Amino acid sequence: MRVMKWSMIALAVSAGTTQFAMASSQDESKGFIEDSSLTSKTRMLYMNRDFRNGAGNIAKPGGGFKSGYRESWGLSELLNYESGFTQGTIGVGVDAFAMGTVRLDGGGGRAGNGLFATNSDGSPEDTQSKAGGAVKMRLSDTVLKYGNQFVASPVLSTDDSRLLPEVATGTLLTSKEIEGLELSAGRFTGMSSQTGMYHDSLHMTSANIAGATYQFTDNLVGGVAASDVEDYFKKQYANLNYTLPINDSQALNFDFNGYRTSSEGKELAGDVDNKIWSLAAAYSLGAHKFTIAHQRSSGDSGYYYGVDGGGTIFLANSVQYSDFNGKDERSWQGRYDLNMASYGVPGLSFMARYVKGDNISTSEGEGKEHEFNFESKYVMQEGPAKDLSFRLRSAIYRTTSNYGTDTNDVRVIVEYPLNIF
Repeated sequence: MRVMKWSMIALAVSAGTTQFAMASSQDESKGFIEDSSLTSKTRMLYMNRDFRNGAGNIAKPGGGFKSGYRESWGLSELLNYESGFTQGTIGVGVDAFAMGTVRLDGGGGRAGNGLFATNSDGSPEDTQSKAGGAVKMRLSDTVLKYGNQFVASPVLSTDDSRLLPEVATGTLLTSKEIEGLELSAGRFTGMSSQTGMYHDSLHMTSANIAGATYQFTDNLVGGVAASDVEDYFKKQYANLNYTLPINDSQALNFDFNGYRTSSEGKELAGDVDNKIWSLAAAYSLGAHKFTIAHQRSSGDSGYYYGVDGGGTIFLANSVQYSDFNGKDERSWQGRYDLNMASYGVPGLSFMARYVKGDNISTSEGEGKEHEFNFESKYVMQEGPAKDLSFRLRSAIYRTTSNYGTDTNDVRVIVEYPLNIF
């Protein structure tokens, strides 16, 4: 497998050596201020999780237990500034962000959904805020960035599934010198959680990452990545995505994702030894899309992630509540998407999916789980509220043995992105 990954990179380099762009991104720089942008994203999130069958034994600080029903409602604001690069051979710039939350509802007896940090008495904080920034330099089409940043690598990815995103601290080098080929490498020394306001609330120690993606054709893209999270684990990842156009209204898409993870050093995540992969096939027909997917885990443990970012699970069956990533687990998914633009309602879409997993190795024998998701979303298409979106997400999760807890999960998300300049 390792030989195949490096062969892919070698092929990408060989194929792209004659495809240098005539003018680099730095050559076309207009300046630090001239290319700068300021955006905002306002998000309101209501979320409740109803843990079924009396699963309410959730410990409270100081002793006792709270109800298994968790309900939270909050508002967040994220301001993101990106400067341009100064002109010249090497361009210099800065990125900065400021973000905060306000709790609208949800007391200590219903806390635990990950929207707010909690005080020593178990009650959620009323407000939270944090700010950060990074310096960046660009030579030709290669960018070096150091500081606080949002990362979307398959082996280190900052999660944005609640009110505020996680934030990684470190250095990231991204190069697009060859057309179709993107190379990246970085070292990160901290990961701030979605509710943790300090440098390394996820206790990541340090992580070295590297990756490459290559656009072989208009319809085929492949990627590899690897990470070494000190005293936790080493991780490798591979992806292939292929789209087969049939006609103007029909297409087939195939998406493969796979990870291999093994613990190292002090094994702070325990004895991790896992291989997991997923393969999804999607058929698009006008407004409709039908998807089936299979995912399989093997090794002495389940797939482990989180200290390297809550979004570091690029797998087909990682859905709203469960990731279907248990030890020895096999899972299947069926999904249906509907885009109502074809029926005269642009911006409105629906999705339903069902995922079933079995063969999970637990202390009580085989574990099983299944989850049904329903989602609807509407995005305003014009007017002063253009891009304002409304989204309803629902999950019904059931499991057997001691693998998990039966749960109903409902979320309402209202989001308004705005380009200020």
